Amino acid sequence: MSDAAQPTAAEVRAAAEAVKTALDRHLAAVERRTGDDDPAVHEAFNQLAAAGEVYDELLYDRYDEVTPFEIPGADDSLPPYKGPEEPHAVSVLIRRDYTVAEPQRLLAQAQRVEAAEFEDALTEEDTANTVPGALGILFGEFEPDEIASRHREFGLAEGDSTLWVTAAEEAAEPGEWLEAPFEEADPQQVICRFDVSAVFDRDDSDDDAEEPGATLDVLSDDDLEPLDRDR
Repeated sequence: MSDAAQPTAAEVRAAAEAVKTALDRHLAAVERRTGDDDPAVHEAFNQLAAAGEVYDELLYDRYDEVTPFEIPGADDSLPPYKGPEEPHAVSVLIRRDYTVAEPQRLLAQAQRVEAAEFEDALTEEDTANTVPGALGILFGEFEPDEIASRHREFGLAEGDSTLWVTAAEEAAEPGEWLEAPFEEADPQQVICRFDVSAVFDRDDSDDDAEEPGATLDVLSDDDLEPLDRDR
């Protein structure tokens, strides 16, 4: 971050004061709580978490320093569940992020799939010779769970992922939500949520992590694991 973009010392100090204020409000809400699901406590909790996160980010940007506090994860930030007591239907919303870590491996695997499908020689215009085309081929050929379990074979590196299980009174009509599948996700209908992110493992050593500035070797077809075609 450049010096011009860095927060000022005054901004960091103001964020620290906001944390102190949020702590006082949270304690006061806890002392006055009326039950396990007191909305005032929940709101004060979220305000404290938000204030702590802002302070942590500004402190790091300004001084390259972190706090000893763990910011609550997404599960803790969900609002109280207000869905049906006995759901008759559930929706599972999944997002998985990847980076294309080894483009040559990705292209080689997609070309193998395309060659097996069409049994013709590939040309420069074949879909499998571009990264978007290769991604389309592989995600069209393999189930998302198989991509997730074999992502390294396909030249991909995992990013964040999340899974929401949401409740509904009744199942949606066929084709009802296909145009905008995630548009109407209601956090108050979420029964449970599971998140995976490297941010939760900042202090853990990762033996497989690449060193900064490391380069990836270009793999030949002989280096690639064979695809399991019996699915």
